[in-house]
Amino acid sequence: MAKTLTFGVVHMTVAFTVAYLMTGSVVIGGALALVEPAVNTVAYFFHEKTWDWVRASRRPSEATEPFAA
Repeated sequence: MAKTLTFGVVHMTVAFTVAYLMTGSVVIGGALALVEPAVNTVAYFFHEKTWDWVRASRRPSEATEPFAA
């Protein structure tokens, strides 16, 4: 859990720094640092669901797997 939390802090810090350097605005940097990770989290959820679907659709049937019990 600590690794996840520290990565969240790093992610938000990077988002803020990039936005601040590009705009010079603390407000825009702060807003982006809060909004971008939240949107990215939702996108990641759907990305994982899509890959679960891809893996399931490519899984060979048990009848064709070698050494199937």
